Amino acid sequence: MSTTKRKQVRIILENGKPAAGILDIAAYRKLLERPEDAQDLKMLERMRKKPLKFRKLDEFLAENRPRV
Repeated sequence: MSTTKRKQVRIILENGKPAAGILDIAAYRKLLERPEDAQDLKMLERMRKKPLKFRKLDEFLAENRPRV
C-alpha cells in the first residue's frame, strides 16, 4: 500500500470570505497541463476521423523542410 502526501491549499480570506488560494508549485503546473491535455485529446479525435494517407518519405520531407 502506498501513501501519498497531499499538499494543503492555503486559502486567503478577504472580509472573512475565501478570495484566493495558494498551492504547491507542482500542483499548479499539473493544473496548467489539464486544458492542454484536453486540447490534445480533441485534436487526436479529429485526426482519427480522417482517413489515413500514406506518402513516400521524400514527398513528406519536401513539404516539411526545417526553416532555419
